[in-house]
Amino acid sequence: MTSVGGLAGLRPRRRPRDGGEVPGADVDLIDALDPLTWRTVIAWLRDRPSTATRQAGLQVLTSFLRWLRGVEPLAVTGAHLDAYCDAARTGTLARKPLANTTVARKRAVLLSFYAFAWRHGVVRHNPTSSPPAAKARDARSLPREERRLIRQGIARLAAEGRTAEAAAVALLEATGASVDALAGLTSQDIHTVAGRDGGQPAVITVHHGRHDIAAFPIPPLARPPLRILCASRPAGEPLLRRPDGRPVDLEWLRAALTDAALAGGIPEQRARQLHPHLLRATTVTELLHEAASP
Repeated sequence: MTSVGGLAGLRPRRRPRDGGEVPGADVDLIDALDPLTWRTVIAWLRDRPSTATRQAGLQVLTSFLRWLRGVEPLAVTGAHLDAYCDAARTGTLARKPLANTTVARKRAVLLSFYAFAWRHGVVRHNPTSSPPAAKARDARSLPREERRLIRQGIARLAAEGRTAEAAAVALLEATGASVDALAGLTSQDIHTVAGRDGGQPAVITVHHGRHDIAAFPIPPLARPPLRILCASRPAGEPLLRRPDGRPVDLEWLRAALTDAALAGGIPEQRARQLHPHLLRATTVTELLHEAASP
């Protein structure tokens, strides 16, 4: 085989009604890859269970490759996948923001490709489970002074009665947990230590992925709002919810982070550039690294 267009269902379309099944530009992009990456893509696409999933895989992978802009496809980390999905949600990838379900499908396709490449020894690390490179982690870090101002803003949100936002941003800043992990927290994840702090919350367990759990001391800023939330939520129900009861999501957390930054005195232009991804850890190993950071 000399072209990805030779796979069933991937005949390139060069002009209207020429019998092509996928855009010719997508086929050309794959065929221009270095030999190792090209062979990996061919093998992965051939392994897809149907013509429809093969076509969807080609469309998502070529969109991601165009977005990478010079990053080697087999050098991708989890941070790249997160940033791509964030771009899709916020509208910087396409003409308008994509629905969460659409972004989730794109992410699942990319995770499938990189898991395949990892299983076959083509990449040295699996972007779905390994810590990002140190450079990528440093790029997400916030300066210590900005973290201090965000903490001041958290205290002000709590004083204004914005309990859920204050707790969420305090936990994000202290643990680097993902929005999914924070959205899934319940009172059963909050533990007190006998004889300490008058029974205030002392330890939180964060579920990261399907099997990984990490435990953290709860930062002092988060204890009062968490105590209020634990008292007002039935056992087993999410602690963090919108005022109308809907679950929190990435955009809600981003807005809460911006509000905390503004309340703490960070200039508006910078505050509106902040994103939970800047504080996010992508594995339990990195969660522990973030929690140990000053």
